Amino acid sequence: MKKFVLLSLISFLVLAFGATVYGQEKAPVLDFKASGFVDASATTYRNVAGSGGALYGPPAAADLPALDRSNAWVNERARLKFDAIMGKELSGTIFFEMDSTRWGDLGAGRNTMGAVAADQVALEIKNVYLDFGVPVIPVPITVRAGVQTMGVRAPMLLLTDMAGVTVGIKPVDPLTLSLMWGKLWEGLDANADDTDLYGLHAAFKVETMTVGGYGLYYNMNTYPIPAAAAAYGVNAPYSASIWWLGAYVDGKLGPINLNFDFIYDTGTVEDHQDVVTHAKDVDYSGWATAVKVAFPWEKFEFGGKFLYASGNDLKKTSATGLPGSATPWGTITDKVGGYVVPPASEAFGAFGEDVVFYGTWMDRGGFGNGVSKSYTQVHRGAFGGTWFAKLFAKIAMTPDFKVTAQGIYIGDTTKNGNTIGSAVESSGELRDDSYIGIEADLITEYKIYKNLKWDVGFGWLFAGDGLDYNIAGNNESAKDPWRLVTQIIYSF
Repeated sequence: MKKFVLLSLISFLVLAFGATVYGQEKAPVLDFKASGFVDASATTYRNVAGSGGALYGPPAAADLPALDRSNAWVNERARLKFDAIMGKELSGTIFFEMDSTRWGDLGAGRNTMGAVAADQVALEIKNVYLDFGVPVIPVPITVRAGVQTMGVRAPMLLLTDMAGVTVGIKPVDPLTLSLMWGKLWEGLDANADDTDLYGLHAAFKVETMTVGGYGLYYNMNTYPIPAAAAAYGVNAPYSASIWWLGAYVDGKLGPINLNFDFIYDTGTVEDHQDVVTHAKDVDYSGWATAVKVAFPWEKFEFGGKFLYASGNDLKKTSATGLPGSATPWGTITDKVGGYVVPPASEAFGAFGEDVVFYGTWMDRGGFGNGVSKSYTQVHRGAFGGTWFAKLFAKIAMTPDFKVTAQGIYIGDTTKNGNTIGSAVESSGELRDDSYIGIEADLITEYKIYKNLKWDVGFGWLFAGDGLDYNIAGNNESAKDPWRLVTQIIYSF
């Protein structure tokens, strides 16, 4: 009996330690990684305005006194990302951002680390999320939960940070599905005033091409989204339901690199509190399409891009697009036919098609006559209400030095008025111009070290009538806008 007990105990210990050893061999090891960048960007320019949030219209009033005068500033950004990785199945990410909107920032707080004497409370939490694989289920499924960057066709449509959940599913090898849910506004616990994003994105790989499609639905029981917490019991006067439906193709077609996008937005904004008595609902229905073709050949790359985005009819649309609001023609808004992007989308930051009009990646976008942004309402983004045709040529002078030359014709698609300009006829009615201008750019990219890059861009926009402004009752044709911008960035 004693031998049996002893043998049983030995067997138990062998099994226990064997399991422990096995567990140690299979247990994932924590891999802690840090990455990020530090950059500085300087620009000098004339008649390039900061972005506004209207569906159309001239630069913000604060920019108008600077017309025909040269200006200059320097800004800076740093990002620091920490990833705690436990094998392929689990990781957590904490992502910080620090900004100086301008060296010599005024005020205190976020985006002001360039203020004199520094010591600003300017450390921002950009992302905090966890990633994990779903066990047991035979189909590969990954989940990301937390404050994260959500994007769909970022240069064209959606790029923003928000709290939510994304799920990636790969039912069969060529097909990938992504489900999205994001919370833009929680509102009050006692009221159904939430604002949510729901999305489905599918991509299918066909040899060298990727074919994709998606649908985004924004259910905005509160609209516009408040910039600050509302008082308890106070509901927003408007609500909105808007869809974005799109399809795209990316890849290599023979010797040519091809990119194609088509996006359609549709929905309604309602005055559910009857702020304006019996105000009509405003219907949204806009679209945009783009095609880019590039031909790489040895050290060269030649190509072109065409983009068209629908514009508004200013006899039907106000600058806010809200029910009951008046248009420049004195009528009441009932339709927004111009292409719009979702609230808080910073897709303009990834657009970077030129140096002057649409903004450039060399200072992270967001600065250009054509750029619009709003964190509370839908907006034109980088190109709503415009179209362009661009030709470009790029040459790699050395493995570390590249030069790009490009020309771009920019037109206006707004009716009964202009997307950017505000000039009027002698009768006082808005002037309708179709020509914004022709821009010529020269861009150089130089890799000083493996992780240190220096970019310089210069652009000149030969302005058309679509950039004339009405100031104090007089039409003003500003001098041609130009811009010189440079960025140095250390990535690690």
